[in-house]
Amino acid sequence: MQQPSAPQPSTPRKATGRPPRISLEEVVTTARRIVDEEGVARLTMRRLAAEIDSTPMALYHHVRDKEELLVLLLDDYAARTLRPTELPTEPRERVVAAAAAIHEALAACPWIVEVLTGDSLMSAHSLWFVEQIVDGLVGCGLSPERAVQGYRAIWYYTAGEIMVRATAARRRATDDRPTHRQQVFADLDPEQLPRLGQLAGRWAPLTAQDTYRDGLGALVDGLLAAG
Repeated sequence: MQQPSAPQPSTPRKATGRPPRISLEEVVTTARRIVDEEGVARLTMRRLAAEIDSTPMALYHHVRDKEELLVLLLDDYAARTLRPTELPTEPRERVVAAAAAIHEALAACPWIVEVLTGDSLMSAHSLWFVEQIVDGLVGCGLSPERAVQGYRAIWYYTAGEIMVRATAARRRATDDRPTHRQQVFADLDPEQLPRLGQLAGRWAPLTAQDTYRDGLGALVDGLLAAG
């Protein structure tokens, strides 16, 4: 008589139901890691969901879209780096110090500037510094309207300076070939361009110097002189 076979262990069923709940803090932390390591372009809702073992639909409970996610990242970064501090009481010096503080914070994280150049995105935590710049310009004699225009000029100068230097640094880190600029200066005709010919050999080290603060002071003085 054939003996009954021993019962075989059943295959465990996969858990069903809702995916594990994710927190907003986890969303922001993971998104920040992606952009820090790979850049803003690599941050997508699908990629972020995969990184935290969730689904894009689950992310939409916290953020509407990538733009709102970037706003959260900006505000998170500003909250950690741009904190109100003691500034000079003299209006011009307060403008310079506030702009320099923004520059110092953002230069350490260039992807932030790449995002902020889309004018619709602004961090609420950075507004204290914007207030100091606008109020300082008004204190120097500019109308509120001219002060806003002055702030915009200062911001464009600051963001542009960081973006150019960050792009150059990334290129140097991945490509040691002579730059197009070096090739142009090497082939420069000093008879047609005598002043540039005189400076060609020193152009690279001269333009590599950190002159942000000098340029900022000159820009503020020009804005005030123009009224």
